[in-house]
Amino acid sequence: MKKFLASALVATMMSSAAFAGGPVVVEEEPVVEASSPRSGWIVPVIVGLVLICAVACGDDDSAS
Repeated sequence: MKKFLASALVATMMSSAAFAGGPVVVEEEPVVEASSPRSGWIVPVIVGLVLICAVACGDDDSAS
């Protein structure tokens, strides 16, 4: 009887340690979508203006 009681006590102690942390609640993080930049047209316009200026002002060596 003592062996049964001892083994039941050990089994009880081991099983309670497995559940000591309580339930695990996993929360899903909200998905954050990247918004498109509002100033997405500025860079191509500036690059275009630089290229137009480079073509228009490009040759300073005039043959006189």
